[in-house]
Amino acid sequence: MKHRRIPKRRAAVAGAGIAALVAAGVTLQTANASESTESSAPETLSITAAGKLASTLGSELGTDAAGTYYDAKTKNLVVNVLDEAAAQTVEEAGAKARVVANSLAELKSARTTLKQDATIPGTSWATDPATNQVVVTADRTVSTAELAKLTKVVDGLGAKAELKRTKGEFKPFIAGGDAITDGSGRCSLGFNVVKGGEPFFLTAGHCTESITTWQDSDGNELGTNEVSSFPDNDYGLVKYSADVEHPSEVNLYNGSSQAIAGASEATVGMEVTRSGSTTQVHDGTVTGLDATVNYGNGDIVNGLIQTDVCAEPGDSGGSLFSGDQAIGLTSGGSGDCTSGGETFFQPVTEALSATGTEIG
Repeated sequence: MKHRRIPKRRAAVAGAGIAALVAAGVTLQTANASESTESSAPETLSITAAGKLASTLGSELGTDAAGTYYDAKTKNLVVNVLDEAAAQTVEEAGAKARVVANSLAELKSARTTLKQDATIPGTSWATDPATNQVVVTADRTVSTAELAKLTKVVDGLGAKAELKRTKGEFKPFIAGGDAITDGSGRCSLGFNVVKGGEPFFLTAGHCTESITTWQDSDGNELGTNEVSSFPDNDYGLVKYSADVEHPSEVNLYNGSSQAIAGASEATVGMEVTRSGSTTQVHDGTVTGLDATVNYGNGDIVNGLIQTDVCAEPGDSGGSLFSGDQAIGLTSGGSGDCTSGGETFFQPVTEALSATGTEIG
C-alpha cells in the first residue's frame, strides 16, 4: 500500500518504544484518553503494513508519540499522541489518532519506579496504550504484606499505573516444537538456525541453564549447549550433533509442519501460534511488548512478548510464530490450557542477534 508523504516535524527519540502493547479489539474510550477529531477515515492495513507505518510515524513524531497498537477488528493502526498537531500528522498518514495524557517518557519513569520500589516475586508490568497506563499484575503467590506494598507504590503513580490480580502463578515452563530432554527434565525446541554454515537450535535460556546435553524423545543425542542467557533474557543456543536433520520448520502435531522462512518483530494485535511438546499447538494474540516478569528466586526477565496464548510446563522454549515468520521462544506465564492464562515469550530477533545466528 502506498502511503501519503509525511512532513518532517522533529527528530525521533532513540528507543522510543513506539510499538506498545494492548489486546486487539479493546475499546478506544478510556478515562485517560480521548478521541481526536478525525479529518479523514483511517486506512485499512495489514499487520505488516501497520508495523511499518508505526515505525515511520515514530520517527516523524518523536516525543509526541505515546504508543501504538493494531486494532485487528477494524484493521487500523491506532497511534497515541500528545497534541492535536501530532494527531493531524497521524491522520494524514492513514492511521487513527488519539490524544492522551501520559507521554512514553512518563510511563517509562513509572516503570523505573516499579523496578526500584516494587520488585516483588510473582509480579509483572507492561505499558498498555489502550489505557495509556502501566498495567501491573500480581499473581496468587504475592502475600498480603507484599500486595499492600505494591498497592502503595502503584497508587503513588496516580493515573500512570493500574494494579490487577491473576489467579495463576507466574513461572518458567520447564519440566515449537518437539520435545527435548536429558532424561530428567523436558523442554521444547524453538527454531532451527545456522551459524557459520553449521546447524544449531534455539530454546529457552532457563532450559539451557538446567540441562547441558540434549536428546530427542526417543533418547537420540541432539547436541550440547553453546550459549545460555537467563535471567534478564531467556534464550539458549544448542549446537547439533553432526548427523541430525534440522529442517527450518515447526511441528503442527497433525502430521504436517509449518515452514519457517525468517524472523520478525512482534506487533501488538498480531495473531500468533505456539507449538510445544506438552500442549502442542495453540493460537492467540500478542497483547504486549517489552514486558517484565518476576518469576521469583531473583529470576527477573525483561523485554518479553506478552500474549493470551496458553502454555504449560514442558512447553518452555517452544516456537511462537506468525505464518512463516519466527516470533518468540516460550518463557513462562500463568494458567494452563484448560482454564486459560497468559504466556510470555523471548523475542527471537533478539536471540538471533545475540548469538550471531540466522533462521535456516
